[in-house]
Amino acid sequence: MAAKVVWSVRAQRERFEILEYWVNRNKSKTYSRKLYQLFRIGLKKVAEMPGSGVPTEDPDIRIKIVRDYLIYYRISTHKTIEVLTIWDSRRNPKKFKL
Repeated sequence: MAAKVVWSVRAQRERFEILEYWVNRNKSKTYSRKLYQLFRIGLKKVAEMPGSGVPTEDPDIRIKIVRDYLIYYRISTHKTIEVLTIWDSRRNPKKFKL
């Protein structure tokens, strides 16, 4: 049985900002819808296999890569995946704070 995916407030805000950015940049919702679906598909795979993400220095936190985005998540329990943040890998890594 797949784990439940729960988004932190921060991750929800970042997801909204990313999708809104692409709507404004492209003057269309098409790419944002596609990216949203890719996020959903990626996290569905994580929910089915929580340990499949890339490990980080913190043993409780892993990364799911979706296009140019890094989705940081924590396996809270055997039944819950908490999405902590989404980071555009093209940004300056020195500005990233988990």
